[in-house]
Amino acid sequence: MTIAVTGAAGHLGRLTIAALQERGIPAGDIVAIVRDTAKAADLAAAGVQVRAADYADPAALREALIGVDKLFLISGSEVGQRLPQHTNIIEAAQAAGVGSIAYTSILAADTSPLALAAEHEATEKLLAESGLAHTLLRNGWYWENYESAVDTAKATGALFGAAGTGRLAGAARKDFAEAAAAVLTTDGHNGVTYELGGDEHLTYSDIADVLSRVLGTEVTYKDLPQAEYATVLEGAGVPAPFAQVLADSDAGIAAGALDTDGHDLRRLIGRPTTKLADVLGA
Repeated sequence: MTIAVTGAAGHLGRLTIAALQERGIPAGDIVAIVRDTAKAADLAAAGVQVRAADYADPAALREALIGVDKLFLISGSEVGQRLPQHTNIIEAAQAAGVGSIAYTSILAADTSPLALAAEHEATEKLLAESGLAHTLLRNGWYWENYESAVDTAKATGALFGAAGTGRLAGAARKDFAEAAAAVLTTDGHNGVTYELGGDEHLTYSDIADVLSRVLGTEVTYKDLPQAEYATVLEGAGVPAPFAQVLADSDAGIAAGALDTDGHDLRRLIGRPTTKLADVLGA
């Protein structure tokens, strides 16, 4: 069985390849699809098949997917360009005869108020219409998203955001990677939608408390209006369009869009999910 991973040189892709190998998949049966093969030289040296294909290049994608049984489609990183990119990959998978696809969506994509959810929901519809067997891995928020808050908290004693008292069920990238590997290496997942959230349900005030423990100094949460938070992010060097996306995501957290009472993630990985303190403390 040959398993391909898109975006394989990225954090989630690399962790998933490692998780596949931990589950007994030989390196030679894994295809790492990357834009720049130089960034995956270590994977190639370890025996992984590295194939070059840009999400915007249908012909290269078709070539890269030849002989692939299962595809792990990690959503593109270019917000606003994801739907055409995902369309190219799905159509290439059809042409190459890929057996099934596991796709990284977002929690409750079909009902989520997050701006980020729109492209995910549209991709889910593409998969439903494609005729391909598929599994939806609706990932929650990565705890690693708050690593950048450590330096700010150290310098200012504050965690800034616009999430109010909303809770989020975050987990580590490694948790989501292990869940993907479980789906890709076992049967019974086609047609299933997994809502993947962690065991911890934290508010931003809780996250500030975790930062306080990690840094050994008091950190407080400064809740801002959404527009003001976007301005703060821009002032810190975040490009305006992405600052708007991040501020919108915080507003979604305030509304509960990144929380879930389900335990799909824990069940798939067979262990408790990683705590925020363990991610930030590392």
